[in-house]
Amino acid sequence: MTDFHYSTDADGVATITWDIPEKSMNVLSMEGLRELDAHIDTALADAAVKGVIITSAKADFAGGMDLNVIAKMKEMAGDQPEKGLFEGIMSMHHVLRKIERAGMDPKSLKGGKPIVAALPGTALGIGLEIPLSCHRIIAADNPKAKIGLPEIKVGIFPGAGGTTRLARKLGAMGAAPFLLEGKLSEPKKAKSAGIIDEVVPAADLLARAKDWVLGATEADLVKPWDAKGYKMPGGAPYHPAGFMTFVGASAMINGKTQGVYPAAKALLSAVYEGALVPFDTALKIEARWFTHVLMNPSSSAMIRSLFINKEALEKGANRPDVADEKVRKLGVLGAGMMGAGIAYVAANAGIEVVLIDAEQASAEKGKAHAEGILDKGMSRGKVSAEQKAEVLNRITATTEYAALDGCDLVIEAVFEDPSVKAKVTARAEAVLGKDAIFATNTSTLPITELAKASERAENFIGIHFFSPVDKMLLVEIIKGQKTGARAVAKALDFVRQIRKTPIVVNDARFFYANRCIIPYLNEGMRMVREGVAPALVENAARLMGMPLGPLQLVDETSLDLGAKIAKATRAAMGADYADGDVDEVVFWMVDEGRLGRKSAAGFYEYDGKGKRQGLWPGLAAKFAPADTQPDLITVQHRLMFAQALEAVRALEEGVLEDIREGDVGAILGWGFAPWSGGPFAWLDMLGAEFAVSVCDDLEARYGARFSAPDLLRQMAQAGRGFYKIKDAQAA
Repeated sequence: MTDFHYSTDADGVATITWDIPEKSMNVLSMEGLRELDAHIDTALADAAVKGVIITSAKADFAGGMDLNVIAKMKEMAGDQPEKGLFEGIMSMHHVLRKIERAGMDPKSLKGGKPIVAALPGTALGIGLEIPLSCHRIIAADNPKAKIGLPEIKVGIFPGAGGTTRLARKLGAMGAAPFLLEGKLSEPKKAKSAGIIDEVVPAADLLARAKDWVLGATEADLVKPWDAKGYKMPGGAPYHPAGFMTFVGASAMINGKTQGVYPAAKALLSAVYEGALVPFDTALKIEARWFTHVLMNPSSSAMIRSLFINKEALEKGANRPDVADEKVRKLGVLGAGMMGAGIAYVAANAGIEVVLIDAEQASAEKGKAHAEGILDKGMSRGKVSAEQKAEVLNRITATTEYAALDGCDLVIEAVFEDPSVKAKVTARAEAVLGKDAIFATNTSTLPITELAKASERAENFIGIHFFSPVDKMLLVEIIKGQKTGARAVAKALDFVRQIRKTPIVVNDARFFYANRCIIPYLNEGMRMVREGVAPALVENAARLMGMPLGPLQLVDETSLDLGAKIAKATRAAMGADYADGDVDEVVFWMVDEGRLGRKSAAGFYEYDGKGKRQGLWPGLAAKFAPADTQPDLITVQHRLMFAQALEAVRALEEGVLEDIREGDVGAILGWGFAPWSGGPFAWLDMLGAEFAVSVCDDLEARYGARFSAPDLLRQMAQAGRGFYKIKDAQAA
């Protein structure tokens, strides 16, 4: 199989075209890198070749490195993984440096051949690092194209020269958003930022690239960092301005990552140290830090969960083998925040939507929610007036159930009351065709029980969205006891249509996500009642990489909702209910009128604009902090194991069928420490034997909720991990 194709024309211009067979997007493999290297050698050795164009035959240039390769680099490196990784990374630097020097004399910097990158569309990761090594980057004027280095988002950083080259090209301050945040830009904005050199009409791309090659001078081929007297834009670390930049960047990184994301710190170290030495030495420093990150289990866990597993789920890894079930017309019952959000994301994905509510004014208000989101998009230049009109025209706001005729999927998002849901289910099914699928958006009510209101239980399923619908990436699909394969396929195909990530779970109280997040919230409140300082609880969570501490998260979701869930759970569980001490905190807060952010009063105080100010002093007055506080690790273990053990129990009980869904769902659904790769990956990092020992200690001190599940004990005894078992099953 050939990834890169080589050709020359009568004018002596060689074109290296990237085009991986049977793939919609080019991704670089080690075999592909060797092909590219060989083609560069051919062009440089051929006296008839005046210059080279590197481009793509696809609509986009490249999506980056094949992360499956990166995920396996460590195990492929043999008995000395650090050495093997470093040498492998340096081989990539060698190829890109060869492109950059293009045969020129190392001392005089003359005699090189011009090499230009011609980008027809998106260029990400290594798909931008290769162009950055070229002498010029020309991109097609394609507003849908994304150009950038997003590696930081999956736990690594640009390690094929992108970090060093972009920092030297833009300066540390200019490169920071693209390196440390993974910011992506469309071509014109990428040009304004200085990342690329030209933007031309798509039809002129290759002609302009050829013209540049034929007209390039030797001076055009010398990169600024190779030229005599080069100074880093904005100042190097020893320059007064540069010094302040790096001090600020270090503070920013530690503030945002709390020290638990190794890639960000390693990236800054590579830039800082690299700025103090010649370019080729800087590349070695970058390779050293990239090796350091790849050797950290966090990077492989993040790559596995946030790229490999997430992509597999989005492509239907657990989809039943039935015919295509794409949604043509969607009905949404209930035009509140959830229903309105669902209507928007569906219409925005090109699906015709009928939005129904009891009152026409309410239905129109739900449609107006979509208009508000689109207006924000227009103000940011991301949505045109024509696009806004198209999306809104797809939404029909009405009170008439007859409008559901022709819908192949209906999602009800009405009040969380079984009787109300039963009524709208019956009204909708009276109109729908026998093959239509009916879904409920409930977050707590059992799907099997709700399905009793349906005449076709095999077509009844749960589709649980997270709020706000337009921003949250995860959708939880819940199978009732009688849910059929076609209903599962319809739900999965719909979630893929609206470009979100699905997980499929079986019916049980709180399903999967809420089942795991509620113990986290409860453990935080339980500790406050015990006398643990609220600030210690909150900061312990953030220092573990949780985006929000448990008290802040309760404020965001509202305490009256927590009180409602507690009452319902107590009624259902009876004598088995074990959270009475948590209820004491929740019910007292509600009685005090402190319902969370929505009431501008909760565990935190808020100003007139709803901005969080700090922990409410009245909390400490009611639940006085103890004179002796627990150590940080104990607090963190209580918060993390409360979630992770519940995930294991969900797997044991068959609620969760695939640990990939458990890890991806945890990160996207409630933000479980993304650096860890999810609860199962985190337990694998700790090792089952150590995890069980921690559980035993926590159980002895704090109660049976920390009892190690049998599955975890069995793995500890066998010396296995969740992913070792998963990999063995796959093999």
